[in-house]
Amino acid sequence: MRIQVHYHRHAWTLTVYFLAGSFDRAMKKLEESLDFLQKHEEKLWFWGVDRAEDMGFSAEFLKEAGLKLDQRSEFPRKATSLSLAPEKEVPAFVLGPVRRGLAELVAAPRTALAGD
Repeated sequence: MRIQVHYHRHAWTLTVYFLAGSFDRAMKKLEESLDFLQKHEEKLWFWGVDRAEDMGFSAEFLKEAGLKLDQRSEFPRKATSLSLAPEKEVPAFVLGPVRRGLAELVAAPRTALAGD
């Protein structure tokens, strides 16, 4: 799952991704990732922008949370967008649109195979 975070405090963007083997695991990992990205904004910004020449540290820091830097230049056009308050817990109802979008993506290959 790809996540593109737009931080308003420092006006910068971070794109990361993680892999998950199931829908339930993807949702759990998404919640953990959002929590991590919110709580560590300052550190991520410092090492990702202010100290950009040392991206190795950023990659290692993200790896500890099970995330990887996403170097792809384009983000999917069909993406679910969330707005979250910094350092606040993510309410479950906010993830509803993400759950639906992910469920559609998971079901789409099965539907395509069933139609063949």
